[in-house]
Amino acid sequence: MGEVTRIPMTIGGQAVDAGSALDVVNPATEAVWAAAPAASAGDVDHAFATAAEAQVAWAHDDAARRKALRAIVDVLAQNMPELAALLTAECGKTLHDSELEIQGTAAWFAYFADLEVAWREVIDAGSVTGVRRPLGVVAAITPWNFPLALASWKLAPALRAGNTVVLKPSPYTPMATLRLGQLLADVLPAGVLNVISGGDDVGIEMTLHPGAAKVSFTGSVEAGKAVAAAVAPDLKRLTLELGGNDPAIVLDDADPLATAQGLFNGGFYNNGQVCGAVKRVYVPESLYPAVAGELARIADSKVVGDGTDPASELGPVQNAAQFDRVQRLLNAALADGAKAVAGGQRVGDRGYFLRPTVLTEVHAGQAIVEEEQFGPVLPLVPYTDVADALRQANDTKFGLGASVWGANRGRLEEVALGIEAGTVWFNNHAVNNGPHVPFGGRKWSGIGIENGLEGLNSFTHLQVLYGDLAD
Repeated sequence: MGEVTRIPMTIGGQAVDAGSALDVVNPATEAVWAAAPAASAGDVDHAFATAAEAQVAWAHDDAARRKALRAIVDVLAQNMPELAALLTAECGKTLHDSELEIQGTAAWFAYFADLEVAWREVIDAGSVTGVRRPLGVVAAITPWNFPLALASWKLAPALRAGNTVVLKPSPYTPMATLRLGQLLADVLPAGVLNVISGGDDVGIEMTLHPGAAKVSFTGSVEAGKAVAAAVAPDLKRLTLELGGNDPAIVLDDADPLATAQGLFNGGFYNNGQVCGAVKRVYVPESLYPAVAGELARIADSKVVGDGTDPASELGPVQNAAQFDRVQRLLNAALADGAKAVAGGQRVGDRGYFLRPTVLTEVHAGQAIVEEEQFGPVLPLVPYTDVADALRQANDTKFGLGASVWGANRGRLEEVALGIEAGTVWFNNHAVNNGPHVPFGGRKWSGIGIENGLEGLNSFTHLQVLYGDLAD
């Protein structure tokens, strides 16, 4: 085994190592390639203390905050090759997709740097004014599928609003985030951003810490429930962006070839490891053979391989536990009568590679339909009645995203308004138009909104001032 990459934590603008470390596995090789510090309780205390100390001055100068966020954009551009290589090594995604993630991360910081914000608003002229104030220190916990992009969804609005942050990435994918913490120590005042790493125990300590005014968490439903329970005794502010089991409803006037291409893009981007990806497709019986056949053709054409290979279009599933879970769901569906018209098998015997899989002859009640698979498997469910397709689409605890596919705008909107989801796309899926668009889920898919002005406001509290405020 070659030399193991090590990157320290950043606390108070300084590099901090820990007494122990966590192995980081490359999902394309199953080899340990890096070691991340495992923060101690003392490290967590240190991070929150320095963040609290830095927050007072940071909150005072909005112009300085905007300048700092613009500098972050430059740092990301200047260090893209290094950060992309780290993302690919830890996530498995292609270098191209890693570069796209960094570009998206930069776009979030640029948007919030340039956003014109009215920190004061007149409620009653001359007598009542509302003032947007920062909350204090934000505990931000991010998942393994988009480590930098989803960190920016928290960091950019939180920092712009005058908060300071303690950030912890997933223990599966900590390295690019740790490196970003190092790089940003040169452009942010000490303590404004503290990046620590460790296992789930560190995340629990962050949510329980009395220094956290808000917890912003992206991850699984089970972990989100634990976070909500942990913050309840202290009544911390909370944003949860959790899982989804996004339905796509294809209407009988849809173009099957164009629809299949869009469904593939929306279902298999990042190997289906997207909270808002298509997870189940409801297709009218009249279009079922054409949509299934075209999806299978597209899936069979894709090159699956190491993300460092320029020929690769899809990399591996990110970690062994997720790989095993996807395989269990797939094998259970096949044993229950489902048919893999594309894929269905592992690629090679090393690395967490699975061919993009399209399943037909599936039905409600099967785990592959009822659960979020979060991997490169897409089940197609036939239907005869749109009302029944809607009923099945809504028969879930999830409510993150959905899509409707067809030719008539009025009919698309009618069906969309019947879907219980935070976002519904027309003839597309999981396409993010940018940081100005609010994003959030219903039911078990989350609490609160990220992005846009509403997302920024969630990192503030509105203080109301009464009295004659005329000069």
